[in-house]
Amino acid sequence: MATDTGRLTAAAVRIHGLTRSYGERVILDALDLEIPAGEFVALLGQSGSGKSTLLRALAGLDYDVAGTGRVEVPEQVSVVFQDARLLPWQRVLDNVILGLDGAEAKGRASLAEVGLGGRERAWPNELSGGEQQRVALARSLVREPRLLLADEPFGALDALTRLKMHALLRRLYEQHRPAVLLVTHDVDEAIALADRILVLTHGRIAAEQRLDGGRTHSEIRSELLRALGVRGETR
Repeated sequence: MATDTGRLTAAAVRIHGLTRSYGERVILDALDLEIPAGEFVALLGQSGSGKSTLLRALAGLDYDVAGTGRVEVPEQVSVVFQDARLLPWQRVLDNVILGLDGAEAKGRASLAEVGLGGRERAWPNELSGGEQQRVALARSLVREPRLLLADEPFGALDALTRLKMHALLRRLYEQHRPAVLLVTHDVDEAIALADRILVLTHGRIAAEQRLDGGRTHSEIRSELLRALGVRGETR
């Protein structure tokens, strides 16, 4: 598999013929995908459909997995995981600017953007789960990514906190305009956040929905659930 960086213009991501296997089990099956610069894409799929495998391929974190295909991504890629993955022995600001030299002012500004101005000297264990994910977002955005990869970043949060984080992520996206690939199991989350929603089934894109204002939330939700193999639930 070849990965190219820094050559993209109109597209932030180009994938062609991407295949990933674990033993004899094919997880991604000759997948093709393009994500334009600045587009917010949500990726749905049942467990084992290959969502996280695709995200890891884009992040360059699947070097120990057998596979073929071509992946082109920008040089500036950031990842947000379900677990905030903060270093407990580093204060909040130090976690945000980890690995960046002379970035303290940018780190403080990023913390202010996510609503944590004044918490720079706090320890991670002094923060709630939602606050820790805000730090993770700040850490990703301070690097000014052209591609933001998010692997179920709100899956461990309570319902109210998730709604607040949805609003925050969408606001940050509008301000910074990276391309975004959000992996989620939550159909309603995908509809609330994305410009385009993809359904991954058996390692291939099985359905695509664009949220262009032409259909109701209920209609889009029903079509996505059918694509996911869920029948009789429309809500």
